[in-house]
Amino acid sequence: MSADIHFYEPAKGHGLPHDPFNAIVGPRPIGWISSRGADGIVNLAPYSFFNAFNYTPPIVGFASIGYKDSVRNIEQTREFCWNLATRPLAEPMNASCAAVPPEVDEFVLAGLTPAASRAVSVPRVAESPVSFECRLTQLIQLEGVGGEKVPTWLVLGEVVGVHVDKALLKDGIYDTAAARPILRGGGPADYFEIGPEALFKMWRPR
Repeated sequence: MSADIHFYEPAKGHGLPHDPFNAIVGPRPIGWISSRGADGIVNLAPYSFFNAFNYTPPIVGFASIGYKDSVRNIEQTREFCWNLATRPLAEPMNASCAAVPPEVDEFVLAGLTPAASRAVSVPRVAESPVSFECRLTQLIQLEGVGGEKVPTWLVLGEVVGVHVDKALLKDGIYDTAAARPILRGGGPADYFEIGPEALFKMWRPR
């Protein structure tokens, strides 16, 4: 590692052309979240702060910077779906992040097909090869180190239903690369695709 280190305190600014935080913590999986409000209006939006947090029960979560339609819908109905964003779906995923009024259906906007879920009332993206049906477990407004509220909401949900395209199951094992998932990078327009060339194996010590 180079001894020439750039150090900064985030509260005082990074002093660089672009904030490196998102690039360092990355690439990050995309939380492509479908939800439905109490009024029945469906929403679909991608979130770059997303991940899985627990095996049993399986829990996923995403953070919304700002109290957006997805957060409001999920708080009202306590349900949502996560849909895998893949390279063939990159452009529709990007289209679904347009800043439009709540009454605009992003499925229509992005040319996608809503598919009925089995355990929740929220539709999933039919074109996505993997979807999780989720029920809200916690909705947390984040706080800074001084206890001040941050205008960001962390949404955690238990996965109660999983849809997987059987073409991605090789001898019963899910093939991550075959799905061609895309991940968010740090620049204003940077994404990455996972392919088989990125695979390496490393077994845990016994």
